[in-house]
Amino acid sequence: MFTGIIQAMGTVASIQSQHDGARLRIDCPELEPANWQTGDSIAVAGCCLTALDIDERGFSADLSGETLARTSLGQLEQGGRVNLEPAMAVGDRLGGHLVSGHVDGLARLVTLTPLGDNWRLRFELPAALARFVAEKGSVTLDGVSLTVNAVDADAFEVNIIPHTLAVTTLGRLEEGQTVNIEVDLVARYLDRLLAQRDN
Repeated sequence: MFTGIIQAMGTVASIQSQHDGARLRIDCPELEPANWQTGDSIAVAGCCLTALDIDERGFSADLSGETLARTSLGQLEQGGRVNLEPAMAVGDRLGGHLVSGHVDGLARLVTLTPLGDNWRLRFELPAALARFVAEKGSVTLDGVSLTVNAVDADAFEVNIIPHTLAVTTLGRLEEGQTVNIEVDLVARYLDRLLAQRDN
């Protein structure tokens, strides 16, 4: 599990095709990855990946064809930046909200509107996910825990403060780009439970 509080931005050192997927290499020395263990879970742009080939500079991770097709990781290029969060440990402070690292789809940035020092970002989302996004509810974008400020039939808006702009990749977004979206975990399970009750 994760919290949606980004610990660092990593740099894509390489991404190499292999079989039906790819091998991703991330540099992130500020996170002291040498203290991790092979098999640890790391959220990369909101996607839960398994850390491999760990050293003092970074780690590698294998990406399946499914991951490449359904997330923004398939669009990564060498030198690109990604949000990183190691999995939380028992007893860690939950600063954002409960995040699984299982991406539900891609949301497209429609507009960026300045609001003083902040920015309001409006995203289109897949129709199948619309019912899970509620005003003042939580959503995860590229691994960042955010509060939904407004929502309508096929889009929602979030406000981004200067700190978040500076320490995550959201500050580098341009209109038309897509981000990984994970809807609120509790909303997803409630929807499933209610559907089962009605059957």
